[in-house]
Amino acid sequence: MIRCLRLIPALASLPLLLVGSLVMGSAASADERLQLVATTGMVADVLREVGGEKVEVRGLMGPGVDPHLYRQTRSDITAMTRADAVFWNGLYLEAQLESFLERLGERQPVIAVGEAVPSEARLADEEYPDQHDPHIWMDPGRWRFAVEAIRDALIELAPAHAEGFAERADVYLEELEALDAYAREVLSSVPEEARVLVTAHDAFGYFGDAYGFEVLGIQGFSTESEPGLARIESLVWTLVEREIGALFVETSVSDRNVRALVEGAAARGHEVRIGGELYSDAMGAEGSYEGTWLGMLDHNVSQIALALGGEVPEGGRLGRLSHLQEHP
Repeated sequence: MIRCLRLIPALASLPLLLVGSLVMGSAASADERLQLVATTGMVADVLREVGGEKVEVRGLMGPGVDPHLYRQTRSDITAMTRADAVFWNGLYLEAQLESFLERLGERQPVIAVGEAVPSEARLADEEYPDQHDPHIWMDPGRWRFAVEAIRDALIELAPAHAEGFAERADVYLEELEALDAYAREVLSSVPEEARVLVTAHDAFGYFGDAYGFEVLGIQGFSTESEPGLARIESLVWTLVEREIGALFVETSVSDRNVRALVEGAAARGHEVRIGGELYSDAMGAEGSYEGTWLGMLDHNVSQIALALGGEVPEGGRLGRLSHLQEHP
């Protein structure tokens, strides 16, 4: 059972479930870097941005890795047990790691940043209302809670660096707001009838909720189970009847089911194209702009708008995107 953090002063306003406790005192002296482990690339990216030179972060899951199916390796276990703190998304994203992280949290700080999103702001599974969509990084407004949770946790772990953590978090949150404003602008240029997002799995619910898009995932929140033939057939007829012209593959999920939809629609006389590749549960290549949270979301927003008939500036928000797929 995940234990709730007692509300200590630095985190008194934080609606965050933690596995473990941060009341163990400062984890690093003023001249030492915090040794941190993050499960997903998105969490690791925020830790590096907010922590700066005061942290050393090891991310467990790189580009193209599906966190729903990821299992810890021996080197992962060693890194996590030696870390000053472990940060994970939670909300059952890292399903195969959950029991290990719960046990680890009994002896050291293990922080589930996704739990910082208030329960009323989470999307529930229609079939399992007690389970929530874990893909909170798809909406800047909700991801903000995770960024603030990471900032507050770092301050609690290394209070001597509190001012620096707070300043870097403020800069990052300003970029988050700018990206959100850009997303609203370019996505609003997509014709209303075209605002339907068909993807490999249901990772874009928060995106759709934030920006007014209907989202149809072939698989559910998790990629652990394959969709049945009835689901595939239902989506094929949806594509045909509503004349949906584009759907999207994901970098961390097999494109097999997406291509089955394309072939199924073609067999019924309707042509639907692949509208591009999106980053869902993993970011782009390390060292690239798309290998940051800001870059991955810029790419997704720009690619979706471009493929569905919207107007997008060349290279996205900052002109840094190099892999946008053009469509006639």
